[in-house]
Parts: sequence; C-alpha cells; structure tokens
Amino acid sequence: MTRALRQLLNRCRRKASPAQLRTRRRRRRSRERGVALIMVLGALTILAVMLAEFQDETSAELGSALSHRDAVQAEYAGRSAVNLSRLLIASEPTIRKALAPLFLLMKQGPPQIPVWEFADRVLGAFNNAEGGEAFKSLAGVDIQEGENLGFDGAGFEVRIIDEDSKINLNVAARGDAFSQARLAQQLIGLLTGPQYDPLFEHRDSDGQFSDRQTICSAIVDWADPDQDGYPCDPHSGTAQQAGAEDSFYQLLKKPYPRKNAAFDSLEELHMVRGIGDDFWSTFIDPDPDKPEKRVVTVWGQGKINVNTANGQTILAVVCGAATPGTPVCADPAEAAKFLTAMTMVKGFTAGAPLFGSTKAFLNALKGRGMFGKVLEALAMKPVTLLSESELAKAITTESKVFSIYATGVVKIGKRETRVRVHSVVDFRGAPVVTQNSALGLLAGLAPGAQPPAGQDPAADETKLPEGATESAIPSAFQPGPGGTVIYHRID
Repeated sequence: MTRALRQLLNRCRRKASPAQLRTRRRRRRSRERGVALIMVLGALTILAVMLAEFQDETSAELGSALSHRDAVQAEYAGRSAVNLSRLLIASEPTIRKALAPLFLLMKQGPPQIPVWEFADRVLGAFNNAEGGEAFKSLAGVDIQEGENLGFDGAGFEVRIIDEDSKINLNVAARGDAFSQARLAQQLIGLLTGPQYDPLFEHRDSDGQFSDRQTICSAIVDWADPDQDGYPCDPHSGTAQQAGAEDSFYQLLKKPYPRKNAAFDSLEELHMVRGIGDDFWSTFIDPDPDKPEKRVVTVWGQGKINVNTANGQTILAVVCGAATPGTPVCADPAEAAKFLTAMTMVKGFTAGAPLFGSTKAFLNALKGRGMFGKVLEALAMKPVTLLSESELAKAITTESKVFSIYATGVVKIGKRETRVRVHSVVDFRGAPVVTQNSALGLLAGLAPGAQPPAGQDPAADETKLPEGATESAIPSAFQPGPGGTVIYHRID
C-alpha cells in the first residue's frame, strides 16, 4: 500500500511542469510571509506595557517621596509658627507694662492686651512673602532690610484662640459642689433659649427623649468623679437629693461605662447622652473651620474672660446667673438685641479690652459704662442677678490657656501640601519672658531642660544620665516662659 502511494506521487511530480512547481513554491512562501513582523510587533507590545508599568511605579514613588518631603517641611513650618506664637503670648506682660503710663490718668492698671488676635500679621516677618507684606502693612517696616527674616520654600497660617473665652466642661471634674453648680448654671444658660425647643422635642440619636436638664446632668456626671447623679437645676431654691447615676450607657446596644473623669478632647462629647449631630452643630462646634465660634471647651482655667468671649458665651453666662424669667434669656428678640450690642461695642473698641475689671462688667449689666449705655439705647432693661458675687467668681478679664492652630503650607507648582498643628498651651504660673528664654523657645528647647544658672552638670556625682542634674526632673515640670503644652496634635 505504501509502495503504490509512492509510485502515484512520483507520477504526479513527473507530470508537473517547472512553472507549476514555481507557482507552488511561491504560494508556500506567501503563506509564510509576515511571521517575523508579527513576532516583532508582539515583542514591542510587551516592552511597551513593561515600560509603562515601570514609569507608573517610578512616578508614584517619586510623587510619594516629594509629598513626604513637602509634608515634613510643612510640619516644621507649623511647629515654628507654634513656637513663635508662644513667644508672642509670653511677651504680652512686657507689652502691657509699656502701656501702663497711658492708664495712669484713668486710675487703673492696664488690662491684658489681646496680642494673639493679631498673630497672623505680627508674625508675618517670619513668614513667607505674603506674610511679610501683612507685617509691612501693620508695622510699616520692610523685612527686606532685616536679617534672618522670612521663610523660604514654605509658609504658615496661624490663629490663636484663648480657651478661657469659652465654657469649660472640665470644671465638673474638680468634684466640688460649687464647680458643679457653676457649670450647671452656664449650661442651662446656654440651652435655655426658647428658640432651641424643637431640638429637645424629638428623639436623639439613641432613640431617647433628652431635655435640657437631662443633657446638662449627663455632661456633669460624665466628668465628675462621683457616682451620684447631678440634678442640674441651679435655679431651685430648695436642697435637692442626688440619686445614683443612671444606667443609660449600660442599656445601649454596645454598652460602655461612664468615664467619671475629665474630658480629654471635645470629640469625647459624642459619647455623652443626648449629644447628637444637631446638638453638636448648634452648641459645640458650629463651624469646624472657625474655632473662635465655639462656645464650650475642655481646656481653660475655669473662669470666662468676658473681654474675649463671643456674644453667645457671655449671654449663656448672664442667663445662668440671672433671675428666672429675665427678658434677655426668655425672649429671642431681647437676646438678639444683646448680641447686637456686644457686636457694636467690640467694633468701637477695635480689639481693645472692653472691660477693665470684672466689676466693670457687672456694672455694664446694670446699665453703666459704654456697654450699659448701648443696652439702654436698645431699650433693654438691666439684668437682675441671683448673686453678683458668685458671677464675679466665674468671670475674669485675663486669659491663661490658649489654642494655637498653625498650618504649614508648601506650594510647588500646582501641588500644595498642608499640615495642621494644634497645640494647647497653659501659661498659668509662667515666668516673665527674658532674652535667653526667648532664644530657647525659638529653638524649640524645653525650658526645664536647662541646668540652673551657676551649676556645673559635670560636678554632680549621681547616677543620673550624662548632663543631667538632680533638679532636672523637678525643673521639667516647672512652667517655662513659653507656657506648658497640655495638648498637641498633628493632622
């Protein structure tokens, strides 16, 4: 069978002419033509994909490195702004002392000068070109003529808010009845307006009905150290029996215990009974981008600075101390007049302190002084207080605790990197700033880390670390000229 097939094939080949053979070979070659091109195109496609992927990875790594570099630079620009702000606040007593002769004719001491309200312009000499222009417009001095001024490659935005201008919720953590009663008065005064009634007529985020007294009691009970429920009825003329704190938090779907300690931050208020989003945006933080609008705080010395507090805070303090039924607290129209008067008078003073003392504020509520005259012009009756002495203990005209909001900014082309630094600094007990302490503060040094004057660290034969002295640990807890940082956060 195989031999016959071979013979047949041989006959076919002998019969085919040369032209036919050439045609057959030509057809065979045409079917094989383009294979090399296809192989080359496939190789180029694979190489292009590999190159694109490699370029994407390289670009991503480069962008990440540049972003990290800019973030570090922006962070340290923000830290510099914090240190400069601390120096500015620490220099206020010196500025106040220089202005003392101007107040001799008024037979009173100079009030605290709110230099922190002009921090963005005063510190503009150490900022970028835009900050330098702001400083030039304020002081009339061109920083180009100075040395070591300006900020190359970065800049900062800074705002300083005195926390003593707000209601301190951590007053209840002191545990004494007077502090609890003071906070209860201020909270009830803040919530008492009839315009807020719809807020308390509906269920809160936990499905419960929480009225003003319930929320007030919940805030006090969260921070106070005892296990007794606070009634939060400051206008009651009779003694009130305090029962045990309720078991509300244990009945939730995800139960948790009541803290019975001071608030660490404002965000912790979300865990307190009755404080939902509506309550938060109305009374706690109306505008996150403008911290000066906040009415409450968890930092501060406990007394409210009536010179720097906004109108709503002062109204809450007044209503908490006023007799029940006072028109400014019960009538939204009268409350609006009070807030208008505050705005007008602060506009007249152009940032200068309005009240030279707490007595001046109390006299204003009686219709005396500039603020009292404005209230009288608006046909508002003087405010009758339950206890003038108790209100005097709850207010002040000098701030000691400040929040510094510094944002470092790095702009390169269309890319902008921003890092926000929030520091809360306590200046209670801080010594007067000197030239050496100012230089140390600008360098970011801790005042307590410096050895006492005239003492040689090498002469100390203790087992402390090298360079440390026996007074190193106690001195680290002493407030320095730049105050004590009690809260620090970087975003």
